[in-house]
Amino acid sequence: MHTNPSDPLIFRISPLVRITLISLYISLTIPLPFLAQVTSTPVSPIFLIVGAVIGLIALYAVLSEQVILDDQGIKVIYPSWVIGWWQGWSITWSEVKALKPRTTGQGGLVYYFLSNDDKGYLLPMRVAGFSRLVAAVQAKTGIDTTDVRPLAQPWMYLILLVFTFFLLLVDGWTIFTAISMDTINLG
Repeated sequence: MHTNPSDPLIFRISPLVRITLISLYISLTIPLPFLAQVTSTPVSPIFLIVGAVIGLIALYAVLSEQVILDDQGIKVIYPSWVIGWWQGWSITWSEVKALKPRTTGQGGLVYYFLSNDDKGYLLPMRVAGFSRLVAAVQAKTGIDTTDVRPLAQPWMYLILLVFTFFLLLVDGWTIFTAISMDTINLG
């Protein structure tokens, strides 16, 4: 398939990242209402369910990010239903002064586009096709991106997904035990 070089490149969050983070969120929150019911906490299970659903919607919204590169610049956008929660950003290629690395609190390395007025714009690093994205950035800006690597490698998300699967199994056992205890207490 031939694409026009002037067509915008669109990058979405990697499916592996999306599935892993959504699964992890579900595995961490799904047993809470059941445990609240069994332990008679002052927090209503309904409150926990509503909070978990709102959190899941917010997580899905963040993971709906799209990165668009065209001849004018790069922009990060969200679907129309997300606007108002998170605002995207954009910067033209002529405004990009540099691509600067910054160390995260956990010791990782992220990169920011530094604009002519010294504003920083975080380079999206969890997109599918990250190497294509940085190659396009280098082609458009002339900035050397050979040392730019994603924050986390796919194998890290795969390991997290496997452990999340085991956590979901433990969740199933926890929910089964909580329902059994609740049935015994009612009986």
